[in-house]
Amino acid sequence: MLIAPIGVFALISDTITSVAGDNLNNILELLSALGYYMLAVIIGLILQMLITYTTVLKLFSKMNLKTFYQGIAPAQLLAFSTSSSGATLPVTMERCEEELGVSEEVSSFVLPLGATINMDGTALYQAVAAVFIAQTIGMDLALGAQLTIVFTAVLASIGTAAVPGAGIIMLIIILEAVGVPSAGIALILGVDGY
Repeated sequence: MLIAPIGVFALISDTITSVAGDNLNNILELLSALGYYMLAVIIGLILQMLITYTTVLKLFSKMNLKTFYQGIAPAQLLAFSTSSSGATLPVTMERCEEELGVSEEVSSFVLPLGATINMDGTALYQAVAAVFIAQTIGMDLALGAQLTIVFTAVLASIGTAAVPGAGIIMLIIILEAVGVPSAGIALILGVDGY
């Protein structure tokens, strides 16, 4: 496990040079694109948390936003560090019951179900990754292909296991659905776990 980062670096270096060639400018351009890709995913996830969750909370709950976000902060931090909604489930249930006043009956049914089928962050990640890979290898995606990516990403995220790295496997299905070579996944493996 200690040499895994070296192996990942070698894999990504080979992939980058096979896509960008030996031209240093092309390599730097691709590395810059990877940075923008990471930024797009992070901004998308932050917007999802701030806009989607806040809107749902305001429309369907009488809970104060500050109370909610303070109550779930430990679960969110654990989710960020483990990349697994399954791993955060015990902490999420504990925080919802003790800090947010959700009954055990409700939390023991809703939270495991939500951790399994409400993986909207995975759908966002997969859609952005599929478009990035297609653009990087020079494929122009028509509107129909982009809609297929969104639809397939949503469906795939529902069926994705709540374990770290499962989303990258489901990404293969999305790429195949629109004819993007799945070998392009090697481009994002190094930044997948950020």
